[in-house]
Amino acid sequence: MSYFKNKVVWLTGASSGIGEALAYELDRQGARIILSSRRADVLAGLKQKLTAPDRHRVVPLDLEKPFELASVVNDVLTDGTQVDVLINNGGVAQRSLAADTILEVDHRLMLINYLGTVAMTKALLPSMIQRGQGCVASVSSVAGRIGSQLRTGYSGSKFAVVGFMECLRAELWSKGIQVTVLCPGYVNTRVSINAFNGQGEPDGVMDKTNANGISAQSCAEQMLQAIAKGKPEVAIGKGVSRWGWPLFRVWPGLVRRVIRKDAYR
Repeated sequence: MSYFKNKVVWLTGASSGIGEALAYELDRQGARIILSSRRADVLAGLKQKLTAPDRHRVVPLDLEKPFELASVVNDVLTDGTQVDVLINNGGVAQRSLAADTILEVDHRLMLINYLGTVAMTKALLPSMIQRGQGCVASVSSVAGRIGSQLRTGYSGSKFAVVGFMECLRAELWSKGIQVTVLCPGYVNTRVSINAFNGQGEPDGVMDKTNANGISAQSCAEQMLQAIAKGKPEVAIGKGVSRWGWPLFRVWPGLVRRVIRKDAYR
């Protein structure tokens, strides 16, 4: 039986990319999904495409407004819903040099990628702690472990996610709650097209690295497998985006020399 069979899984960033692929795979494995993103209409369409739409629920939310998320979560919990797994997947990327990026972009990246994750986690933690079970899985990135060009704000926000989750794991180890960090590398989605440029507008460019990356479906399958196996952290991808982090831990100087010569677009 699948680890996710009949579990209630709250999935943010469900409307596209890796999140959409996670929704299809969770549905296939028998989960009961709370589908969240800003776009309620897109989520409603996605729900109807799943094999058991009546098992799932659409709850729109905006990660860029982290102080509003607790009330959204509380509204769900007050009807008796018990969330077994939270997958903090929602986020946005960035493609611009630090010197060309206005501070507002860095602020938005931290709100969406970091504080949105923190707010969702804190809103659901008390109910998990009370029950003595649950799982919090957050999507960081290989860019949350290794910095590279054109990603200062994005990488900074994803490094922050890793730091938060590492501390959370230490705090929750005795409370029956699993903490998993998911670090995808290059995945063939619209992430680079939708990434902020230096002025906070969509970059509009499909990076070759993403175009040649693994499929969103493969990424989703590996993510859910890591959660099911209780892994604390996993890097997902192929080539440099899969092996860059392990290599960095052994030969940091070599990896830094490689990174500074290539913008990886």
